[in-house]
Amino acid sequence: MSSNFTQNLFSLNGRVALVTGGYRGIGRMIATGFLQQGATVYICGRKALECDAAAQEMSAEIGIEGKCISIPADLSRPEGVAALVAAFKARETKLDILVNNAGAAWAEPFAEFPEKGWDKVVDLNMKTPFFLTQALYVELQESARQATTSMGSHCAKVINIASIDGVSVNPMETYSYAASKAGLIHLTKRMALKLAPEGIVVSAIAPGAFASDMNTVARDQAEETAKRIPSRRIGTTEDMAGAAIFLASRAGDYVVGSTLIVDGGVTYARS
Repeated sequence: MSSNFTQNLFSLNGRVALVTGGYRGIGRMIATGFLQQGATVYICGRKALECDAAAQEMSAEIGIEGKCISIPADLSRPEGVAALVAAFKARETKLDILVNNAGAAWAEPFAEFPEKGWDKVVDLNMKTPFFLTQALYVELQESARQATTSMGSHCAKVINIASIDGVSVNPMETYSYAASKAGLIHLTKRMALKLAPEGIVVSAIAPGAFASDMNTVARDQAEETAKRIPSRRIGTTEDMAGAAIFLASRAGDYVVGSTLIVDGGVTYARS
C-alpha cells in the first residue's frame, strides 16, 4: 500500500467544513484536525469575540490566513440558525462536512427539574442538528454531486456529536441531556438511511471525558477522572480529531448511521 493511498484516504484537501460550537472544547479539537488535513473550516459560536479570536488563532497555527472563518451565531434560537445559514451561503455554494457539535447540558434533581432545562437542552442538542442539516441540504447535495463527477470521489458528510451519556447511564441527574443525546443517536440512523442514497453520509461521535467548558470535571479534575477510565486518561485533541477526520474523510465513506464511541472504555466499564 503506497503512502499516497493512505494520505489521500484521510485527506481533506479542498473540502469545506462547518463546525458548530467550533471555537472551544470538542468543536475546536475537531476544527483543528480538519484544518491540519487541509480543509477550509467555518466555525460558529454564541460568543462573537471568542469565536473570531479562535478563528484567527487556528488560521495562524497552520500558517494560512483566513483558512478558518468565524460566523458567530446563537443556534439555540431559530433566527440564529437562519443567520448562520445565510452567512454561510453568502460565501459558499457547497458544504462537504457539517459537524453538529453545539450543545448544552442541565443538571438538577428529578423533583425540581424545570421545563426550561428540558427545552433549552433538547432544542439545541437534537432539534438544531436536524433543522440546520435540513437548511444546508442543497449545499450538501452539491458537494455530493461534485464529488461523483471528479477524480477521487467521496461523500458529503454530516457528523453529529452525541455523548456516551446517550449510550449508557451516568449517575448525574442530567435528564434532558441524556435524553437528547440518545435521541440524536437514533436521529443519526434515520437521517443516514434517507441521505445515503444521495451521497450524503450521516454518522455520529459519542465522546467520553474530554476537557471542555461543558465537562468541567474532566477539565478541572483530570487525574481523578482518569482513575475511572479503563485507559487511565482523559481524551486529547488527537483522540477527537482523529475520530472526526476518519469519519469526514474518504476513509469513513462506508460508515453509515453508526455512532463511534470515543471514551477510553468508559461506556463498557459502567454498563
